[in-house]
Order: sequence, then C-alpha cells, then structure tokens
Amino acid sequence: MVQEHITEQTAIFFSVTKWVFLSSIVGIIIGAVVTLFLKILEYSEHSRDLLPFSYYYLLPFALVLTVWLVKTFAPTAEGHGTEKVISAVHKDYGKINVAVIPIKTLATVLTIFAGGSVGKEGPGAQIGAGVASLLSSLLKFRKEDRKKLVICGISAGFATVFGTPIAGAIFGVEVLIIGVIMYDVLLPSFIAGFAAFTTAQFLGIEYTYYNLHFFQDVSLDVWLIAKVVLAALFFGFISDFVITSVSHTAKFIKSIPVSVYLKAFGGGVIIILMTLVLGEQYIGLGLGTISDALDPSLAHITDIHWYTFILKTLFTSITLGIGGSGGIITPIFYIGATSGHFFGTIISPEHITLFAALGFVSVLSATTNTPIASTIMAVELFGIDIAHYAALGAVISFLISGHRSIFSSQILAMKKSEMLQVKLGAEIEDMNISLEEYEKGKIEKFKDRLGRKNKKGKK
Repeated sequence: MVQEHITEQTAIFFSVTKWVFLSSIVGIIIGAVVTLFLKILEYSEHSRDLLPFSYYYLLPFALVLTVWLVKTFAPTAEGHGTEKVISAVHKDYGKINVAVIPIKTLATVLTIFAGGSVGKEGPGAQIGAGVASLLSSLLKFRKEDRKKLVICGISAGFATVFGTPIAGAIFGVEVLIIGVIMYDVLLPSFIAGFAAFTTAQFLGIEYTYYNLHFFQDVSLDVWLIAKVVLAALFFGFISDFVITSVSHTAKFIKSIPVSVYLKAFGGGVIIILMTLVLGEQYIGLGLGTISDALDPSLAHITDIHWYTFILKTLFTSITLGIGGSGGIITPIFYIGATSGHFFGTIISPEHITLFAALGFVSVLSATTNTPIASTIMAVELFGIDIAHYAALGAVISFLISGHRSIFSSQILAMKKSEMLQVKLGAEIEDMNISLEEYEKGKIEKFKDRLGRKNKKGKK
C-alpha cells in the first residue's frame, strides 16, 4: 500500500514538473511570436495615413491577394482561425501545417489593413497552436503530448491577444468540447497563458482594461437582477442571429458559380460601397466603437445606433464569406458591446455601460459556448463588482443560443435542455435535434386538448 502511494506521488510529481517546464517554454515562445504578429498589425494600421486615399479602397485587391495566399500555400489558414485549430485537435492530434504561421499572419494583416471586418484573436490562437505543433514535431513528441501542447498553444495565443491570461487559458480548454473542461490540460494551459501574457507585456504590448465606475450596492437589487436576466435572453437571441448570419452568408457566397477571386474582388467592392453609405465605423477591428460603448462618460452621447450591431454582423459575414482572413471574436465583442449599449438605453439608462459590458461577454459566451471563460474575462476586464451579473448573463445566453456555435467543429458533450434529443459526441455541424419521445407525447396531448376546446367553442 505504501509502495503504491509512493509510486503514484512520484509519477504525478514528474508529470507536473514536465508540463510546468514544457508549457513555460512554449508560452514564452508563443508570447514572442504572437507579439510579433500584433506589432506588425499595429504598424500596418498606423501606416494607413501614408496613403493618398482612403485605405479601404484597397480592400478588393487585398482580399484577392489573401485568397491566393491561403489557397496556394496554407488552405487550413482559411477563415477565422480557431475553427481549423479545433478541428486539428479533434481529428489529427493537433498536427498543424507550419505554413499556417506566416500565411495566417500575412493574410490577416492584409485583410485588417485594408478594412476587412475581422479580428485578431482567432489568428493569434492559430499561430500559437501552429508554433506548438512545430515544436512538438521538432522534439518528436508523442501524438498525445503534441495534442496537449497544441491546446496550450491555443490558450497562450488567446491570452496574448486578449490580455486576460486566466480567461485566455480557460478559453483554450473550454472551447474544444461543449460542456467539458479538459482538466488534464488545465495546469499547462494556465502556465502557458501566463508565460505568453507576461512575455507580451515585457516586449511592449499594452492592453486595454475598462473602468466602468460600477460598484455593487450592499442591498440586493432584485430589479437590476431581473433586467440582467432579460438582457441575457436578448443576448442569447443576438448570438443566434450572429451564428446564423455568418454561416448562411458563407454558404450563399460559396454557392455563387464564379471564381473565388472574382467573389473576393466583387465582395470587396460591395464593402467599399457600403462603407461610403454607412460610414467607416463598421470596417476594421472597430476597437474605437467598443471603447465608446464601454465608456461611462460617453454612455448617453456616443454615436451608437440601435442597428449598429446588425450592420457589424453584416460587414463581418461578408468579409469572412468572400475569403477575408481574420478572427471572429473581436467582431463578437463589438456586436455584444453595441447591442448591450442599445439594450441599456431602452431598459436601464442609468446602467448603460454595465449592459454594454454584459453584452461584451454574454455574446462571446453564447456564440463560442464558453460561459466560464467569458465570466472570468468580465472580471479581468471590468473588475470584480460585475462578476455575479456577468456569470448570470453568460450562462443564460449560452443556454438560449441553443446547440449551435460560431465554431462548427466544436464537439457537443451536453444537452442544453432535457426536453431535446441530441446526439452527443458529434460535431456541431452534424447536429440532428428533435424532441424527446416523452415530450412529443405531451405536446400531442396538448394539441388534442386545444383542438377539442376549439371544436366546443365553435359549437
């Protein structure tokens, strides 16, 4: 018995030591590589001023070049990044083509520089995962270890770009399987996330955190809690709208029987025309609009319309559908913050920034199925006072959005309602959902009763 105990503790000690060392090294390397990506992106945005014309006029040409680069050198770099990484983890033990690292970097910089409505988090995660996969191959790791290291790479990439090391680490292990957190990768993901985040700060990356001037009242504010529940329902439906729009737009554009290069150029022209009519606030990263929505001093005067989140969804759906390269999460932040701002102006004008912050994390939670990471992100970005409201919003919106995701390669490991019959262990894109037989019977009985009442009423 004593011998077994000693053997167990020795094995665990060596395993922990191994992963502390490996994840630290991987986190530092990924932090440096993703920092380089962020610096290039920042430099490209600042260099727009050198152009003698509006930068977004280059979008059709940038999109054509982006599509050619991805199609020719790294097809798995297509889209918003995270999707392909999740698929690689589930289907190929995290093996990722090394060409993804430079191609994803260049393609994303081109798209964002020219005004494509995409983000930087997805590419950061894909670059991080690509670096981890490359290191695993160079060091000839077993495929099981490579998979764990690639998951650490996802967490490190997210932590570096988010500026929220705990949420980034949790996001990396929560986003893979809906309803399951991979505890065996939790320690290395945390360490990789912290190491990457610290490295990025050391190399000069500055992050934005928000002071909402919101502090919880000592007394229980039941009315505010009721408003938060109502807002969470709203954010769940907004998330469903975003997922549906991005998915259906991509399918529609794919069905158009013309060359992918013609689609990219034509789509770029359409975005230019939309920008000339609707304004420049819907293109690019949109960080200025997010900051405005979350600024208490601008809450009542900022130029955010009720339809702002709808237009951002449209711009993002088209950009990704025509072949633009970049993440989806920054646009989700934009959509969440602006829809929350709109909700706050209607329901609770004294708490506009609170609802903008709740929208920021709740729409993220619902579209990516990551309620725990989203709640922690709220605390890291907005402060501890928002924690319980953020948790309520993140979980309710996560449930309301249903069995769908912005990442269709996520695997489902839970049902969001006991009334539904769902195949667990399958990817989201392969979902077949129906009512449980017992619930079907209850609905049929209800219909029969309703029919008999209607007949009696007519008599």
